[in-house]
Amino acid sequence: MNLMNLLRMGGLAGGALWLLAGLAHAQEIGSVDTAFQWLGPNHKVVVEAFDDPKIAGVTCYVSRSQTGGIKGGLGLAEDTSDAAIACRQVGPIAIKEKFKDGEEVFTERRSLLFKKMRVVRFLDQPRNTLVYLVYSDKLIEGSPKNSVSAVAMMPWGDQPPKLTP
Repeated sequence: MNLMNLLRMGGLAGGALWLLAGLAHAQEIGSVDTAFQWLGPNHKVVVEAFDDPKIAGVTCYVSRSQTGGIKGGLGLAEDTSDAAIACRQVGPIAIKEKFKDGEEVFTERRSLLFKKMRVVRFLDQPRNTLVYLVYSDKLIEGSPKNSVSAVAMMPWGDQPPKLTP
């Protein structure tokens, strides 16, 4: 492999990292085992939290299934599309930068190649509410499984929400 090919590959990897930099990163809060596996980790439900990268004061909690066993332990299993979301105001709300309705806030791989769990955000201006939708991008029996959560933008103590960046 020559130097130009290495530079191109480095540029592609750097570009991919730059695109992901704007997305939130989840912190595992906890998990519960749902089925015992003789070999490898057990099947479980995992709860993760992430802060909205463009809206200060909002945290979303996502629960999702995680396949265990040998394939799950090696990262080769395809997890189910089941997920639930609950978003809450955890501090004064401040919109840090402009965003588009339906903009992706968080994404996580659910299989080795094709399936991802995605969280997108919408602003319901007439109701002064942020709406978060979690869904799987792989269709299950004709439509993706999904869940929605809404956060009313309310004052925090004596601080009103900052609605413009």
